[in-house]
Amino acid sequence: MITRIAHRQLNLATHHQLRQAGIPAATISGRSRRGGPWQRLLPRVYLLQTGPPDHRQQALSAVLYAAPPATDPLSGTAAALTGGAALALLGIRDAPPDPLDVLVRAPRSVTATGRVRPCSTTRWPPTITITGVPSTRPVRAATDFAARTADADLVRSVLANVVQGGWCHPHDLHAELRAGRIRHRPAVRTAAAELLAGVHSLAEGRAREALAATDLPTPLWNARLYGPDGAFLASPDAYWPDEGVALEIDSAEYHYTRDAWQATLRRRLRLEARGVLVVSTTPGILRDEPAEPVGALRTLLALGAARPRPPRVTARGHAQLELPLP
Repeated sequence: MITRIAHRQLNLATHHQLRQAGIPAATISGRSRRGGPWQRLLPRVYLLQTGPPDHRQQALSAVLYAAPPATDPLSGTAAALTGGAALALLGIRDAPPDPLDVLVRAPRSVTATGRVRPCSTTRWPPTITITGVPSTRPVRAATDFAARTADADLVRSVLANVVQGGWCHPHDLHAELRAGRIRHRPAVRTAAAELLAGVHSLAEGRAREALAATDLPTPLWNARLYGPDGAFLASPDAYWPDEGVALEIDSAEYHYTRDAWQATLRRRLRLEARGVLVVSTTPGILRDEPAEPVGALRTLLALGAARPRPPRVTARGHAQLELPLP
């Protein structure tokens, strides 16, 4: 029975499960002493191996700790991982694996311990299993992360990565933020507005802020551009269709390997070959010297507006969703 439990629960077991399997309390205590074959990760939660736990075992140990003893902890009906830890299991960029936020079904409450932060809720969500760990869906995990995180830039970045990665639609995220009653928070409100406008990253959010402080026209964010023959050209971060001007934000992380840099140059050449005027900048310049790319955009927008006609480029997939906020 212990072998079956260990196999099913990533080599983890609760004190209740071990006792139900017929193992005396004294044996559990003895095996989990220093140098023993087991390890006590959390109160009443044991790792049935000598090596250190991996990130999945650490995440599941939090769920086992928070789940009621008499329930199946893998069912996702009484305890589930959420917040940044759940998003990190999915590989969502910038999502922090710590602390381990766990939802528990109200009115039950669980004491926080170590890295584990239980949260009692009356809004029990649908749950999924991520690499063996009962978790909330990304849209709820992102909302719970935003509700318990003070770093405004981190909130904006993680929410943007959840949407950009295709884990949820901006409207669904906005509805969940509203249901969680946290959309009034400045960082959350800003992130929601950016995502509904088509902004997909923190750097794009900074560009949107910089442009909003000017008299420049509003661009399309992340539009997909096609040539006259229907061939896909590129999806610049921002695009002004009337003037035929594009803004590209190139980060070192994604653009400065040899292959990525060549792909960036090819994309720019495809745009320029069709008459699109391109302004390139970096996240660092947008953060530290936003006036520089804004000045370049102002010049190229004036040049584009003076041309007899804009380039023959069609923008698609850029529907700007209305922000339903007062």
